Amino acid sequence: MFNPSRDQARQLFFDTWRKYRAGEPLSGMETIALEVILQHPEYHAMLQDREHYLDKDFLPEMGETNPFLHMIMHVAIKEQLAIDQPAGIRQKFEQIRAKTGDEHAAMHHTMECLAEMLWQAQRHQSAPDAQLYLNCMDERINQ
Repeated sequence: MFNPSRDQARQLFFDTWRKYRAGEPLSGMETIALEVILQHPEYHAMLQDREHYLDKDFLPEMGETNPFLHMIMHVAIKEQLAIDQPAGIRQKFEQIRAKTGDEHAAMHHTMECLAEMLWQAQRHQSAPDAQLYLNCMDERINQ
């Protein structure tokens, strides 16, 4: 399981984008990262400016969305789907995809549930609750 530091995660995206643009071969994780990058053209210019964005803080209180957090959550969900962990996530994801008719939209619905689970764990200083995550996905399915 890929568990990078903040700088490693950012470097993965910078390196992947550079290699892709140069036509260089990509590793397995870089291939996954590239799929995510290609789905987000709004981040392409940023990925060409490593010096400016490697250490940049994205502050929600300033109305900023952290593009690296967004992309790494995509990668995390892709990994979860590949191994069906937590158990049942793949089936629930497929149900959300069928409902939305769009894989990327389904990924974002799932991402909101992942973010909620992580926020609750942080708020309660507890381990992430997979059942909370799956229940949130059920709510998305039943909306």
